[in-house]
Amino acid sequence: MTTAEKISEIELFVLDMDGTIYLGDNVIDGAREFCRKIIDSGRKLIYFTNNASKAPQDYVNKLTRLGFPCERKNVVTSGDVTTAYLNKHHKGESVYLVGTKNLENSFKEAGIPLSDDAKIVVVSFDLTLTYEKLERACTLIRNGAIFYSTHPDINCPTPDGFIPDSGAICGAISLSTGKQPQYFGKPYAQTAEMIELLSGVERSKTAMVGDRLYTDIALGKKNGLCAVLVMSGETTEEMLENAKPEELPDLKFGSVKDITKYL
Repeated sequence: MTTAEKISEIELFVLDMDGTIYLGDNVIDGAREFCRKIIDSGRKLIYFTNNASKAPQDYVNKLTRLGFPCERKNVVTSGDVTTAYLNKHHKGESVYLVGTKNLENSFKEAGIPLSDDAKIVVVSFDLTLTYEKLERACTLIRNGAIFYSTHPDINCPTPDGFIPDSGAICGAISLSTGKQPQYFGKPYAQTAEMIELLSGVERSKTAMVGDRLYTDIALGKKNGLCAVLVMSGETTEEMLENAKPEELPDLKFGSVKDITKYL
């Protein structure tokens, strides 16, 4: 099947944000036009980010400010996937959250009680991280608390390089406690399930477009979505050459701009 034929079958594009359509406040060339073309062609669009440090409405505001077509229904974060899982499997149970105030507010809005003495620990990308938070999380986990994390990303891309993300914070906790978290977000099944539920589009007609092999591409390959790699963010040609089979994309482009002609 040719690239054009594969793209023609796609009814829903799920787009990563950082490294895929923008870097910081810098819009990647052609990204706005690509997103508009998706909608103009009658297809559906979801912006999905593993970065749960901001509230979904913050992403709506940013995308709108940068000129992307976006409503609240178009944005899903790993925080949304995590709160949905907690409400399904741990309804009413308290959580100790290692996360930003924005994520704390999202958990509260989802009806999840937060406590410093909980039997569930959730770790995320926390730009307000302190040693006290790390110490408390480790103590609770050592005492038997369930260890969850919103997403596994090790580094977060910025215009100036990379900074430690949720996976790096979890790495420190795992080294201290000997316990590994259950991750949500990309590339895990709960994310694919939530996207399918929200959109009503079956996975075989959905494309996951992103710049990371171990999250974006792996989500597609492991869960039956078309995995589309763009080389505008984290992945290098060397990384691609050394990728695991489950991280090899179905399609590869320099950037989302190069996909537009196929829509």
